[in-house]
Amino acid sequence: MDRSSIYDQHLLLDCMLEMGELLLDCGAEISRVEDTLERVGKAYGANRVDVFVIPSLISITLNFPVTIPVTETRRISSTGGTDFYRLEKLNSLSRECCREPLELEELRGRLDRVAAGRKPFSVVLLGSILGGGGFAVFFGGSLWDGLAAAIFGAGICLLQYELGRTKLNTVASNLLVSLLTGLAIGIAASLIPGLHMDKIMIGDIMLMIPGLAMTNALRNMLVGNTISGTMRLAESLIWAGSLAGGFMVALAIVDRIF
Repeated sequence: MDRSSIYDQHLLLDCMLEMGELLLDCGAEISRVEDTLERVGKAYGANRVDVFVIPSLISITLNFPVTIPVTETRRISSTGGTDFYRLEKLNSLSRECCREPLELEELRGRLDRVAAGRKPFSVVLLGSILGGGGFAVFFGGSLWDGLAAAIFGAGICLLQYELGRTKLNTVASNLLVSLLTGLAIGIAASLIPGLHMDKIMIGDIMLMIPGLAMTNALRNMLVGNTISGTMRLAESLIWAGSLAGGFMVALAIVDRIF
């Protein structure tokens, strides 16, 4: 086997690992990641593809007809999120590769562009405003409660964006955001007559609850990925606990002050 073949195999593995990491980072379930990587590997000539994925690790072994198997493993440090914008682009790219495999250098470049392309921050900010305000009204709040929740929803979005640029882990980040948001809502509701603190809080809490992560965890467990599902479920419950803890501390502080 010439050097170019060895290089191509390792470049393919690197592209597959990058695609898997991006899928996890966008919120894809484990079964989707494993199925996608297996299909891409076979599209590029592997007669057997063994993929093992958990939220913190991806391992891929490719078996080609006339060469020894090649294996690579990647540690995943990202906690993942929800980004259907990039997820759809990755799904489209994987289908394109399965129909007609791209040159590996081109595939690598396409993956780099997907990794760099995120939803405009203005769209995320608008979603937070509409979501926070809409949920507050939906759960029985007044229009003024909805307006206040929309303002605090924008604050949550800005805080999460700034904290996302740091190395702070998700639990600490959720705890800090919920604490600051709870304090701000409690003070505003105490100083401005007519605002209902509970309605505003429940509207903004809905922006931070890891609902999709919990749903994917249960789905993973139901389709047989018990280890991955259990890990993601435990992680999601810890995230939710940090949110609850932050709001509880904020309520206790506001109650003492006012």
